Amino acid sequence: QVQLVESGGGLVQVGGSLRLSCAASGSTFSINAFQWYRQAPGKQRDWVATIGRSGSTTYADSVKGRFTISRDNAKNTVYLQMSSLKPGETAVYYCYAVQDASWGQGTQVTVSS
Repeated sequence: QVQLVESGGGLVQVGGSLRLSCAASGSTFSINAFQWYRQAPGKQRDWVATIGRSGSTTYADSVKGRFTISRDNAKNTVYLQMSSLKPGETAVYYCYAVQDASWGQGTQVTVSS
């Protein structure tokens, strides 16, 4: 089963950009689709984006055109490039490996005005 470690979170101003990384260990990276989710304080965990094994992508309407999910199979890493960040997007961002049903520990993103 793949193990996931997110990084790249931090404090960013409204309208700024940030790139999150999700490093995977284990031998099943290539067979997994991956997703990013986010959870704001006191709210449910919401789906943000998905990347399939072939690299196909889908996005939540709220982030379409601003966020980009990608994967580097040689580095066993999934990325989430975020731009034009909004205050309401402050949350813990989680990476999820679909086939292995495995979650990372999350990385905090704080969007400051």
